[in-house]
Amino acid sequence: METLLEEVVNVLVVIVEACGAAVIIIGAVYAFLRFLWAGLRHRGAAGFVPVRLTLGRFLALGLEFQLASDVLRTAVAPSWEEIGQLAAIAAIRTVLNYFLGKEIAEERRQVEEDRDRDRPSGTSSSDEKDRDASSSRSGQAG
Repeated sequence: METLLEEVVNVLVVIVEACGAAVIIIGAVYAFLRFLWAGLRHRGAAGFVPVRLTLGRFLALGLEFQLASDVLRTAVAPSWEEIGQLAAIAAIRTVLNYFLGKEIAEERRQVEEDRDRDRPSGTSSSDEKDRDASSSRSGQAG
């Protein structure tokens, strides 16, 4: 019975690892295409910030899948060595995700600041969101 469980878990590990790799590959291709498009349309660095944000989100999601596969790998009768390896891998991936998340948040904040700077004075992105929400509610009522 334990052998069957190990075989099933091993198959699941491969599937989850493949999903993580697919997310990263799809994200890299998508970000590359957006990079090319942004390079043709915009010459400034600001045009590439959304590309970095997109790639960062795909990388973070892909890393989560990879971490899930590592957890699965040690789910059936793990040895102390496997637990130690999982702890090291989890720590490294958690640190990567943490800093990636911080960078995404910083880039997002910069994009919003740039957007607010480009708006006429007296309005902000939150003012615009409030206006959009109230206009959509009044449109639904009529």
